[in-house]
Amino acid sequence: MTKWSTPDQLTRLLADLVRIPSITGSLAEREFPVLLAERIRELAYFQTRPDLVQTHLLDDGNSVLTALVHSEKAAGDTVVLLSHFDVVDVEDYGELAGQAFDIEALTEHFRTHPGLLPEEVREDLASGDWVFGRGVMDMKCGLVLQLSLLERASLGEFEGNILLLAVPDEEVNSSGMRAAVSILARIAQLHGLNYKLFLNSEPMLFQNEEDQNRYIYTGTIGKVLPGFLCFGKETHVGESMAGLNGNFMASQITCEIELNTEFCEMVDDEATSPPTNLIQRGLKKEYSVQTPFRAVTLFNLLTMNKTADEVKKPLLAAAKRAALRMEQAYAQNTEYVLSHGGIAIKDLKIRTLTYDELYDYACRTKGKERVAQLMDRITAGRGTADDRDVAIMLTDELALLCKELAPMIVLFFAPPYYPAVCSSSIPFVRQVVKDLQAFARRECGVKLTTRHYMPGITDLSYTGAADTASLQALTRCMPNWGRGYSIPIEDLKLISAPVLNVGPVGKDAHKWTERLDRAYAFGTLAQLLPEVVHAAFRTSAETAGDAYANFR
Repeated sequence: MTKWSTPDQLTRLLADLVRIPSITGSLAEREFPVLLAERIRELAYFQTRPDLVQTHLLDDGNSVLTALVHSEKAAGDTVVLLSHFDVVDVEDYGELAGQAFDIEALTEHFRTHPGLLPEEVREDLASGDWVFGRGVMDMKCGLVLQLSLLERASLGEFEGNILLLAVPDEEVNSSGMRAAVSILARIAQLHGLNYKLFLNSEPMLFQNEEDQNRYIYTGTIGKVLPGFLCFGKETHVGESMAGLNGNFMASQITCEIELNTEFCEMVDDEATSPPTNLIQRGLKKEYSVQTPFRAVTLFNLLTMNKTADEVKKPLLAAAKRAALRMEQAYAQNTEYVLSHGGIAIKDLKIRTLTYDELYDYACRTKGKERVAQLMDRITAGRGTADDRDVAIMLTDELALLCKELAPMIVLFFAPPYYPAVCSSSIPFVRQVVKDLQAFARRECGVKLTTRHYMPGITDLSYTGAADTASLQALTRCMPNWGRGYSIPIEDLKLISAPVLNVGPVGKDAHKWTERLDRAYAFGTLAQLLPEVVHAAFRTSAETAGDAYANFR
């Protein structure tokens, strides 16, 4: 008798998991893997091998969950089922926040109050196929289907081993997956596992409102968080042209970069979204009539194939364009101010440099020991500051130490960093995809469209061997690399394997109208995912060839 196989069973399991309000950083997020481990141990297979279900406690109090099924039909070949169990908060639900984690209650509320919903959402509701709630699509449905695969593995269905990996904190820093890399390396060594494939089940993302395609992804997009520390010159507000306002500087850079399609990257017919600002603020702590002469602005920038140097070059060019525009504005306004008895900076010149250039200058002119002491003091005294704030503080304090370089714009990178990963060129993956597409047409009447990159950020970024040279070029400009933030590079080399994302149909992730197409998820997708696993084990090492030759 199976527990997690029929649509009704899967719907009940989804409701149970959504009911746990595992918002990133919450107590429920810490409790979730413990509660899930208890449910997994109810399976007959794990009642005799409870040691194969583990919760791995992390430094931040969260835990990573692993559950391993050893196949009697194979030795080390293993498919890793990857998911995250944290969700974003429910503030956007407003007065419905109390029902956001109750699938039945929220869906019924919308059914009896359809006027609350936009028209396109009402259409989905009326079909009867969709359920609502925080986390139903992102990504507890994927976890539910992976638990179903785990159960099937425990009953001896697959020709190889299955390792379920469920992690916290995907939505903020991916600290769960970054920690899981080393856990995976230990488990592989302990049990003699060879990771053949990382299978994620994040929901597919439509390209526009009319898009009806069903996608599978052979990679995941990358992300960097470039920041600009803008260091101007202080002055009294009554003599505004005698200084250079840091907020003005940051705003000019934002105008250069925000939604600028020149920063988009193309691979075949796939393109990254334009960059957008995530943080912009002055660094002046208190109000006064002194102008804020330091400010910062940070951007979400998505990548595919670009190296770190290829990312940095246009960012520096944008900063230089912004600097030139400010210099020209001062040149135009100076004559007016001076002719009316005011004070103004003459011949304004703004320096642009990278964080590593600033750091090297500080070490040469102020001494390595003094710089190290400054960095240690800030890191040790971070308190509750998050990784972005620490990166900003380190850059700001270093700039203050070298204020003779001002006015200046300093390009740096803040965490998190997500490397782009793409397995499209790997013969093994191409064969698995070919088999899955044929199965989908034959058994489900569904055409699956492949894409190189999942357009949303996923934890699959931490499953591929890093491009060491590119990584070093990036981390030299990341102030808190190795100071509370890092990626376990050596362990990444040990666990690297091809990737696939095959997930459910959902809409409006991170919105109060988040919803899941239950019919597709627990009907079609429930048939497709086992076939992915069968195809992975069926595809021989000879077919795979040099699996990692083009993998990064």
